[in-house]
Amino acid sequence: MADMRAFRDAVTSWAAGHPGGPASELAVRLRVRTAVLLEGPSDLAAVETLAARHGRDLPAEGVCVVPMGGAMNISRYAGLLGPPGLGLRLAGLCDENEQSFYDRGLERARAPRQGFFVCVTDLEDELIRALGVTQVEEIVEAEGDLPAWQTFLRQPAHQGRPPERQMRRFLGTKKGRKIRYGRLLAEALDSEQVPAPLHNLLASL
Repeated sequence: MADMRAFRDAVTSWAAGHPGGPASELAVRLRVRTAVLLEGPSDLAAVETLAARHGRDLPAEGVCVVPMGGAMNISRYAGLLGPPGLGLRLAGLCDENEQSFYDRGLERARAPRQGFFVCVTDLEDELIRALGVTQVEEIVEAEGDLPAWQTFLRQPAHQGRPPERQMRRFLGTKKGRKIRYGRLLAEALDSEQVPAPLHNLLASL
């Protein structure tokens, strides 16, 4: 796992304009075959957690999950890791309103669209709808965040919105909260609750 993190860090450095030699060398040494491209670290936490719950050891399988720091970076990462670069198989998740960035980026990189799955709104929304707001509130309470959630609900700007949208917004109001709950919500999913995009992604790897 530590070695795969090193590869992920080398890819991030490469995407930022540094030499790609370290990433290339690690890809060969670790026998990386697939890069899973995700928008950010909360998606990474959910995917890796769910994979582990299903008995998958992605690094051992040659699969590296890579947070790109935003959908608009897809062209850069697909070019480095896909056919023009390391030649890895690409897979991933994208938010519904970011799908056009993915389509254009994958086309530029001559990478197949197959293996990428679209989340309605985003992955947090998929997880909240899968579990239901009541179950997510139980997790929020167990984490000691219930007072913050109740304060959030009393704010006029958030009243009158659907409960799922309120919860999704709440998870994004504090730095690090989306990452923490990405892991916690994935841990709470029963096998029949796994949202289709996540299920299909893991099944494709």
